[in-house]
Amino acid sequence: MPSRAGRIPVPVVAVPLAFSTLALGLTGCAAEPDPGTVTVLNSATDTAEHTANQRFFDRCGKPLGLRVEQISVPADQVASKALRMASSDSLTDVLELDGSELPQFAQTEGLRPLAEAGVDTAGFSASATSLGSYDGTQYGIARSVNSLALIYNTKLLKDAGIAPPTTWEELRAAAKELTAGDTYGMAFSASPNADGVYQFLPFFWSAGGDEARIDNGKGEAALQLWKDLVADGSASKSVVNWNQQDVNDQFIAGRAAMMINGPWQVPVLSAQKNVDWAVASIPVPEAGKAAVPPIGGTVMAVPKNDDDPAREKNAGKLLNCLNTEKNQLQWGESVNNVPTRAAAAQAYARQNPKLAAFAELVTTARSRTAKVGTGWPVVGDALAGAFQSVLTGRTSPGQALHRAQQQAAAGK
Repeated sequence: MPSRAGRIPVPVVAVPLAFSTLALGLTGCAAEPDPGTVTVLNSATDTAEHTANQRFFDRCGKPLGLRVEQISVPADQVASKALRMASSDSLTDVLELDGSELPQFAQTEGLRPLAEAGVDTAGFSASATSLGSYDGTQYGIARSVNSLALIYNTKLLKDAGIAPPTTWEELRAAAKELTAGDTYGMAFSASPNADGVYQFLPFFWSAGGDEARIDNGKGEAALQLWKDLVADGSASKSVVNWNQQDVNDQFIAGRAAMMINGPWQVPVLSAQKNVDWAVASIPVPEAGKAAVPPIGGTVMAVPKNDDDPAREKNAGKLLNCLNTEKNQLQWGESVNNVPTRAAAAQAYARQNPKLAAFAELVTTARSRTAKVGTGWPVVGDALAGAFQSVLTGRTSPGQALHRAQQQAAAGK
């Protein structure tokens, strides 16, 4: 969800209706900006991330004769900051958004299609292209992306003689077998927010669930699986309160043998010495099917600047440099995310075999907004209400998804 590099997914910000009146205000920087400076609004508030970003920006900017300045705010404030800057005609030359927020901005026609900004979009994975697209046009480009996988305690599985499960049936059986004492076989986040929804989607989508028609009957199996894991005692009832960090904490403490989580947890997992871990694909309903997890990450977009098109061209040149195969690979490795150029992703998997499952899963991942666009916030809330009501015993899977469809339809 992280949706930003190395972070957990952030909630989609519901952009106020007033934004539509500001569409023409998405016109680059304030009066008389430095022509040799490219400004970037992003969420790199962490010192290490900000510094790493600047290193790549300088690497690309200097040969172009450009200086790159970052304006960094917390991830959940990027959209509102962009709105305020747009209203004062001071928006940056590059806007880096969570991929799930892009449709809210692209809808206003205030972003320049990447092809018109001179950005090379060939050779990228289909899932990454989808993440940066709205209504068939690509407005954003992601240097790297993330998704979810099954992370497991290698010692516990080996001692039990259990191979990493590949199907839901195997997952349920393995989780039962691995549950003992204070250790649950399985851990996941079912919190009523973006974290829980992000973790539910691989099961919902892999079963044939459809966010555009939530009650199509196919997503019920995913809810039933989660319900069964908790009812079996193989997963804690507390999953309804755990975010993705909580899940990782449980795993590291030895209180979960397997978990669903993302590559943003790798630095913490690698730093601890209590648990030996490995990564496998997310189990699917039937053998031979491909897992369909969500794709997360930030995308860089170019706001329109009709008064100074040279600034758009400079922004496009910067994005082209940041997204060479070499730079993508190095950036992906620095944030434990998968590069979006196909060749760079393949190199990433070869050079980082422990994380290769993430690279494989990204190829079948989907954007949360691909089908429902700006309607995703409402759909996400409806799905969260569905799995919360099932896991707390208030309703059946079928009833929960029927109600979720009504909620999503009413909110559109």
